[in-house]
Amino acid sequence: MNILQVANKVPYPTIDGGAIACMNLTRGFSLLGHKVTVLAMNTLKHKTSVEEIPESVRDLADFKFVKVDARISKREAIQNLLFSSEPYNAVRFVDKSFENELIGILKGKKFDVIQLEGLYVCPYIPVIRKYSNAKIVYRAHNIEHEIWERTSELAKGWKKLYLRNLSKRIKRFEKNVQNKYDLLVPITERDGIILDELGNKKPKYVSQTGIDSSVLIPNAKSLEYPSLFHIGSLEWAPNQEGIIWFIENCWEEIHDRFPDLKFYVAGRNAPQWLVQKIVGPNIVFLGEVEDAYDFMNSKAIMIVPLFSGSGMRIKIIEGMALGKSIVTTPIGTEGISTTSGTNILIAEKREEFIESVSQLVEDKEFFHIVGKNAIEYIHKKFDNLAASASLVDFYKQHTQ
Repeated sequence: MNILQVANKVPYPTIDGGAIACMNLTRGFSLLGHKVTVLAMNTLKHKTSVEEIPESVRDLADFKFVKVDARISKREAIQNLLFSSEPYNAVRFVDKSFENELIGILKGKKFDVIQLEGLYVCPYIPVIRKYSNAKIVYRAHNIEHEIWERTSELAKGWKKLYLRNLSKRIKRFEKNVQNKYDLLVPITERDGIILDELGNKKPKYVSQTGIDSSVLIPNAKSLEYPSLFHIGSLEWAPNQEGIIWFIENCWEEIHDRFPDLKFYVAGRNAPQWLVQKIVGPNIVFLGEVEDAYDFMNSKAIMIVPLFSGSGMRIKIIEGMALGKSIVTTPIGTEGISTTSGTNILIAEKREEFIESVSQLVEDKEFFHIVGKNAIEYIHKKFDNLAASASLVDFYKQHTQ
């Protein structure tokens, strides 16, 4: 098959969930022998040139990046709020130069499938229809309006009002997108159900983000046990909220119980206001680390206190693949059919987080059992090549 993936950010380096979700399928499609083209917006936030990508990755696909100025502007956000009904999150990614590059690619190549990576490239569906007969796939990375709905519930004052308005606009935008594509590919069963409730009538196939076990290799040689850590994009509001909540509500008592225990926080693009809040006895802020997997392998207990967000938390999948014992919330494990106390620990309230961490610190055998079960679960359920092959089979059913 000839497959075009269209994304609103460059999928390399694979340092966030969206990039991982896109690139893992690129890798899977390519290894299965399909021709892949990746067209992505090259924004300041995710700026990468094709030349910076390692040759082993460049060989997987024909990568095309287009510079798009999608920066958030307060002035434009206010203008959008006052004079438009469209969500600001979406209009930032409508760009004429990107459209022209897309047209050029569609004129130059014939595709069987054009896979739209996320909601914010769906406005290009009319252009694709005009220049291609390929099946258009909406790959829903998450339920976008739900992220902002949940975030608004945690906010206060004018910010709460703005986020509530934004979530309503995005929900309306998501509803309007329904059925303009040919095929729907949500990442979780739960997301698929919600999209059906929003109006989807098109054929649907749930395709979870797979894990490449040749890359994610558990290594406990330099393991610091006990230790706590969090890693994720620190520009993402749900991660920011969760870290602050954990530090303000849980860390003091955990530190009192285990005075030598350290809590490491890693991630890229942390705003200064957040850095100033990631403080406390034995809290170590590292910022962006050189190798995320080496860092994760070197630390013991992964803390993921998510109270908003949507879709699948790929960092949890990766942590489980590396044998980490993870403490997270019900929202953190949405879309991942884990079993609390067996391959993960699920907590919601302050006391539950503290007790879960304490159990993993005090009982090393239990810590190892949870990590071992996590590895077995991921290898069984999230093999990337198997996931890619199943998705291709679904595409073939609707293109032949």
